[in-house]
Amino acid sequence: MKSVPEYFGCMVFNEACMKARLPKDTYKAMKKTIRDGKSLDLGVANVVANAMKDWAVEHGATHYTHWFQPMTGITAEKHDSFISPYGDNGVIMEFSGKELVKGEPDASSFPNGGIRATFEARGYTAWDPTSYAFIKDGTLCIPTAFCSYGGEALDKKTPLLRSMEAINKQAMRVLKLFGNEDVTSVKTTVGAEQEYFLIDKDVYKKRKDLIYTGRTLFGAKPPKGQELDDHYFGTIKPRVAAFMKELDEELWKLGVLSKTEHNEAAPAQHELAPIFTTTNIASDHNQLIMEVMKKVAAKYNMVCLLHEKPFAGVNGSGKHNNWSISTNTGVNLLEPGETPFENAQFLLMLCAVIKAVDEYQDLLRISVASAGNDHRLGAAEAPPAVVSMFLGDELSEILDAIEAGTAYDAKEKSLMRIGVHVLPKFPKDTTDRNRTSPFAFTGNKFEFRMLGSADTIACANVMINSAVAESLCQFADALENAEDFHTALNELIRQTIRKHKRIIFNGNGYDDAWLKEATEQRGLLNLRTTPEALMHYTDEKNLALFTKHKIYSELEVRSRAEILLENYCKVLNIEALTMLDMAQKDLLPAISKYSRFLCETIAAKKTTLPHLPCPYEEDTASRLCTLINTAFLQPTMLEAVLAEENQISDSAEAALFYKDSVLPCMAQLRSAIDEAETITAKEYWPYPSYGDMLFSIT
Repeated sequence: MKSVPEYFGCMVFNEACMKARLPKDTYKAMKKTIRDGKSLDLGVANVVANAMKDWAVEHGATHYTHWFQPMTGITAEKHDSFISPYGDNGVIMEFSGKELVKGEPDASSFPNGGIRATFEARGYTAWDPTSYAFIKDGTLCIPTAFCSYGGEALDKKTPLLRSMEAINKQAMRVLKLFGNEDVTSVKTTVGAEQEYFLIDKDVYKKRKDLIYTGRTLFGAKPPKGQELDDHYFGTIKPRVAAFMKELDEELWKLGVLSKTEHNEAAPAQHELAPIFTTTNIASDHNQLIMEVMKKVAAKYNMVCLLHEKPFAGVNGSGKHNNWSISTNTGVNLLEPGETPFENAQFLLMLCAVIKAVDEYQDLLRISVASAGNDHRLGAAEAPPAVVSMFLGDELSEILDAIEAGTAYDAKEKSLMRIGVHVLPKFPKDTTDRNRTSPFAFTGNKFEFRMLGSADTIACANVMINSAVAESLCQFADALENAEDFHTALNELIRQTIRKHKRIIFNGNGYDDAWLKEATEQRGLLNLRTTPEALMHYTDEKNLALFTKHKIYSELEVRSRAEILLENYCKVLNIEALTMLDMAQKDLLPAISKYSRFLCETIAAKKTTLPHLPCPYEEDTASRLCTLINTAFLQPTMLEAVLAEENQISDSAEAALFYKDSVLPCMAQLRSAIDEAETITAKEYWPYPSYGDMLFSIT
């Protein structure tokens, strides 16, 4: 059996493959393309394509696909075989540079937000050579960008690559001012922690809501949830451990740096965390992680749930986006060093992020906006909808001293003393971690914790990169023309802290007092729901940001706002229709059937034993009759509300209607039926309970 280092990346046409299989000149051209973003000559592309095909065929591949990320949030692929006719009845395996570089999938059926008419079908995929090709399920997958016939981006990758170019350009301007002549490029890096649930497939198949929507629309709270904190970091069950082992193996073959795995807080909840890598590759890898999770789970008769809130009353699943920025020489620009108060370059980079988060807090909230994530934000380790930053005590004190113009009294790190002599002593960190902060500094990176489990990380990183690029651009503009660089630098840092310190909060993000302070005293936004957030997407300042740095055209911004609004409406419409189907066909009949059984039991007892009361049957039947009468009215109301929504043509108006009218009806229907579940005999209830699902893996 091969060791991990021997098979790691074996399904990836990586640098080692290219070096071994490509002529030296071709290999150098590819390296230059990857390093500098230069386009490849078609002749060079032909050589690369042939080598890539030979490698793929040797590994059992018969087809290739341009693997892209449309605005559905998942990946897409159209498979073509390598075969070409040869002679009278034969075929040969061919793959040209033209086929490698460009594809033409039908673009009409992907979300476009009004960029294209339905009958205008042509779209293009373009090879992204900075992300290695790989083999998945016997198919050579070529990571690509996806655009319309007119050149507008129809995907998540193209804007991400543009944002990386923008932050590279502006960061390089700033670094040159500090004398970093050896630096030739700057890249953002990301490590995206992925939370998920695993439940037994046999239980899953009995829940229409999970099948249709990915979350439970009905379900009473079980006797035990996560109250005892016994699942978090607990012993991993053998079936789950076997799944995790195979998941790691499959991801390692694909070159994904899967590193950490553990049980999360809720029953049946787990987490996987990879090692940092360049942002566009991290985005590709996260898409692979989600796909491979589902496939491997199925092999163990389990289902992997990636919805942000599959079960009410317990933790939702997030995706923690650990973001940093580094030079090609290996310097992390968010590394404070031993004396951060003397590290002017670090302090300026820190201020760039602070300024970016404060000025574009709406865009960060928009980047995680979805119907599913609205259920998650604000509790159980998910940060609130108000965007703020956690810096910790040391950095906060340094910034306070800079603003006040006073000397910072550096504190010597103390040793942790646990009280057991045999245990090692180690330096105590200067700050704790804050699990309620949306955007927390964690040593040499920022952890953006608002993303939902099912989110692509591309959108969040487009927003972060773009906003920080604008901060750096303004800093460079101010400092490049300064008569005295150091005086101007010190004043710039001081003024940035003074102007944007309102976004810094080191306390409890769940505290009602904080939410009041944030909005009423600090003027921060509290965009609690997706429709409220999306109304800001096309604000003038946001359009100016994107167009200035060539991240999006105005048309591309407006199309994305439209797509997200439409998606919100469609998701809630599917959920409402699923609730109606479950209630009318299964749940109300089940409650009625049990009520009838109780009434027949009461009648039988009174006939045979007229002197004995029937308190259980009478009380339960009475309660169920009240609940079923309430529940019976709700589907009619929900149907009427949905019919009213069908008359609304404007997507923004429709989204607000779903938020204000449809969701409350859904909540009322659920409330009545969930209460009925608690007093209905299990044999009559048509669906597995929360307890059945959350504790289905033994």
